Amino acid sequence: MRSINIKLRFALLFTSFVAVILAISSAFIYVLYSSYREEDYFNRIFIEGSEVYTIFSEIKGDKEPLPAKFIQEVHDKTLVNEKLFIVDTLGRVVFKMPDSLKINTLPIDKSKFNKKNTIYRYIDAEDVQHVIIYFPESANYVYTSGYDKVGFRKLKTLTVILGSVFIGSLFLTAIISFLFVNEALKPLVRLSLQMKRTTEQNLSERIDVPSSKDEISQIAKNFNAMLERLRKAFFFQKNFVQHASHELRTPLAVMLSQTESALHNQHTIEEYKKILESLREDQQQMIELTNSLLLISQYEKLDFQDDWPAIRVDELLYEVVEIAQKNMPDLQVSIEFETIPEQDSWLIIKGSDSLIRSVFMNLIKNAYKYSTDRTAKISIIPSKQQLVIHIDNNGTRLSPLEVEKLMIPFFRGANAHGKKGFGLGLSIIHRIVTIHGGKIHYQTPANKMNRFTIMFPTINS
Repeated sequence: MRSINIKLRFALLFTSFVAVILAISSAFIYVLYSSYREEDYFNRIFIEGSEVYTIFSEIKGDKEPLPAKFIQEVHDKTLVNEKLFIVDTLGRVVFKMPDSLKINTLPIDKSKFNKKNTIYRYIDAEDVQHVIIYFPESANYVYTSGYDKVGFRKLKTLTVILGSVFIGSLFLTAIISFLFVNEALKPLVRLSLQMKRTTEQNLSERIDVPSSKDEISQIAKNFNAMLERLRKAFFFQKNFVQHASHELRTPLAVMLSQTESALHNQHTIEEYKKILESLREDQQQMIELTNSLLLISQYEKLDFQDDWPAIRVDELLYEVVEIAQKNMPDLQVSIEFETIPEQDSWLIIKGSDSLIRSVFMNLIKNAYKYSTDRTAKISIIPSKQQLVIHIDNNGTRLSPLEVEKLMIPFFRGANAHGKKGFGLGLSIIHRIVTIHGGKIHYQTPANKMNRFTIMFPTINS
C-alpha cells in the first residue's frame, strides 16, 4: 500500500482537528439552544397560565363555569394546541379553554404541591410541555399545556444551518490547510533537493540558510554543521591513510634496501651484525606503529563502561611518575596540589586503570621528550564536580595552526624534527579522555612553556 505523503498527512490531520472542533462546537450550540427553547417555552406557558388565572379571578361571577369567550375578549394570546383549565378547592373544573376541551381525568397530583412548591412542569412523549400552578391563597390549580411549534421549527432550521456550516467549513478548511501545508513545506522541499545533490565529492557545498529564525533555518544550519563534520572526518581519514601508508612504506623501503645490500654484497661479520641490528630497529618501529594503529581502531569502538572501578587519580599519578623515572633516569617530575581537596571523592574518577595510566604515561613522556631541561611539572586542581590536571614543560611552543591539528593522527609539530615517533600518541590520549567523559586541550600560559590540561568528571558529578 502506497504511503501518504507528508503534505496530505498534515492537511488531513489539521482538517480532522478542525472537524472535531466544529462538531463539538455545533453540538454545544445545538444543546444550548434546545435547552434555551425548552426553558423559554415553559416560561411562556407559565405566564399564559398566570395571566389567564388573574383575568379569571377578576371577572368571574356567581355563574360557573365561566365561558372561555369572556377571557378571550381581553386576552388574545394563545399557544399552539393550548389546553388550559382551572380547578377549585373542591376539585371541580371552573374554567377551561377552549370550551370544547374534554377532561376525563385531572392530570394533577396534589401531593407534589405545598406552600413552597407551587409549580410543577414536565414534557410528555409527544414533546408537549405542561405546567401546573398552585395558588395557596385560593387553593386553586391552573393547568396549562402547549406545543412549541415555532421553537421546534427554529431548532430544525438551526440544525440545517449548523450542518451546512460544518460541511462548508470542513471543505474550506481542507483546501486552505492543503495550500498552507504546501507553502509551509516548500523550504523543506528545497532542502531535500539540495541534500540529494550532496555527495562525498562535494562535501564543501553548503545548503542555503533561510533568513528567518524558524525550525527550517535551524535544520539547514544543523545540516551544514553535519556536512562540515563529515568533511573533516573524510579529510582526516584520507590523511590518516596517506600518513599510515607513508609511515609503513619508509621502514619497509629501508629494510628492503638493507636486505638487498646484504644479499648482493660481501660484508664482514660485524657489518652483517650492524645490518641485522638496523633491521631489528626498523621492525620494532613497525611493530610500534602497528600496535598504535590497532589501539586507535579499538578505542574508536570503545565506550564508557558503567562497571569501571573508582580510581584515585593522585595515587595513580605517583605510581606512573615512579615508573617513568625508572625508564627515564634523567627525568625530573614534581607533583603539587594547587588547592587542597575538602573530600577524598574530589580526587576519584570512574574509569579504566590501564587506560588512565596510559594517558598520564604518554603525556609525561611527551613532556620529557619535547622539553629543554628534561623537567615536567604536574599540578592537580580538585573540585567537587571536576578534577583538573596540568602537565607543564619548558620547550618550543606550538603555533596556532599546529594546535588545531594536534589531535589528528600522524600529525607532528615543528618541534618533533629529529625525534622518533609517529604522531599517534595524542590521538590515542584524546580518544581515551573522551571515552571517560573528560576533555584535553593545549595551552601556552607563559613564554617557552607548554601545558596539556586534562579535565575528568569526578564520582560526585
